[in-house]
Amino acid sequence: MGRPAVRSVKRKTPKEEKSPTNKECPLKPSLYHSFTSLEMGALRKHLLAWYDKSKRDLPWRTLANTEPDVNRRSYAVWVSEVMLQQTQVATVIDYYNKWMKTWPTLQDLAQASLEEVNEKWSGLGYYSRGRRLHEGAKKVVLELKGQMPRSAEELQKLLPGVGRYTAGAVASISYGQVTGVVDGNVIRVLCRLRCIGADSSTPAVSDRLWELANELVDSERPGDFNQAMMELGATVCTPKKPQCTDCPLQSLCRAYKKAEMESASAANKLLKGKPNLKAEIRDIEECDAPGSCALCLPSSDPWDIALGVANFPRKPAKKASRMERTVTCVCRRLGEDGEPEYLLLQRPSSGLLAGMWEFPSMLLEKDHAEKDRRHVMCRRLQEVTGHVVSLKEIQYAGEVVHIFSHIHQTYVVYFLSLCHRKADISVKEEEGEGPATRWVTKKQFQASAVSTAMKKVFKLCENKMPDSSNTSRKRKRDTADLPPPGGRIKTEPEKQTSIQMFFKPAAKK
Repeated sequence: MGRPAVRSVKRKTPKEEKSPTNKECPLKPSLYHSFTSLEMGALRKHLLAWYDKSKRDLPWRTLANTEPDVNRRSYAVWVSEVMLQQTQVATVIDYYNKWMKTWPTLQDLAQASLEEVNEKWSGLGYYSRGRRLHEGAKKVVLELKGQMPRSAEELQKLLPGVGRYTAGAVASISYGQVTGVVDGNVIRVLCRLRCIGADSSTPAVSDRLWELANELVDSERPGDFNQAMMELGATVCTPKKPQCTDCPLQSLCRAYKKAEMESASAANKLLKGKPNLKAEIRDIEECDAPGSCALCLPSSDPWDIALGVANFPRKPAKKASRMERTVTCVCRRLGEDGEPEYLLLQRPSSGLLAGMWEFPSMLLEKDHAEKDRRHVMCRRLQEVTGHVVSLKEIQYAGEVVHIFSHIHQTYVVYFLSLCHRKADISVKEEEGEGPATRWVTKKQFQASAVSTAMKKVFKLCENKMPDSSNTSRKRKRDTADLPPPGGRIKTEPEKQTSIQMFFKPAAKK
């Protein structure tokens, strides 16, 4: 990238590095799962040549290669790496461009409010990432005199939310520090190259993967090498349908050779041919400690011929998500200009979706019946607005399911129109009375720091609301179209009242 490489960390040899896996896999040091010096040289050469030719044009790469100011450069890389955690590149690009346009420097971000940060992050998910970036920027400005930490070790030590991977990525790309990185893409590539089939989340496998990454990283182009490894995993060595014929490392891939061998062996059995076909496959090696190696496929989960190279890496079964049900209500009134407004509450400053805005909601501790859910919602609305809300006023809209990283959340959605009430409907705003509240228009809602789940809830209700696009209508005309407060609507047993029926226009005289 035209910058001198930082040599703040000497690459360790296998003997110098801690290698707990060697005791469990009695090779020196597990040659089957390692690289020779010749293989390392060939891997760096082939991978970097492929990267130079095939890399995607991404905005953070452009900034990393063109920004002369080291603090701006490392900040730009830091933002991209945090955004890319658990999020696809195609989704991140637009968010990244808007973020960097709004806050091009650490100082700009440090001066922003958490509310502004949440608004920019809205829809990107894993919202604590944005808060940690904000906290980190303030710390760099206020405590580190505006100077970003200059090594992976210091980045991890000093910046909130920066772990080993993010620190290594920022240090290698921004400063040229010779240090490897291990993310999901790199795990997949390394496990296939060296037939590492054990659970990649175990300490033994994780430690070995970091050792391999640090051994392999190119000393002249560490940042490009790390990006190339990630790029290969994202575009070629993909989880389910790897493009092995396009892979620049195919000749070095033991998983590819093993897949060829197993396929040929299976075909041979069908044809009742030579039983020793395995010996005829060139360059095939096996681990010297089958059954006891901490890195090999476990005997309880053997090779699946249908998966081929996708046998690696094997992941543990996902922990079941916690099932939760939340009752929520889209509460609408008419603003001073006759435009519909919607009530939002701010969530607590810690925990899930901290500081974000949402419709009045209440977590259901148990599986309530329909009438009980309405009671819960009415009590919540009364707490927030200070006005008594009857069961008849809230209308059932449906359910919205949203999957968080560890929670399977079902929102039981209701709709409340306050358009027939006085125009000065407000909310409790006394200090200490509860969460912050505000009324917003549809446009303001879309720009607010609301979660994707709340956007789904709003969309569900919007599809069931009467057309409110004509904001020039007089409030008197709006309210004339609604049934009187407490008006009864006949419904069929075991069937929810349609919200369209609730807003059925009055018959013309």
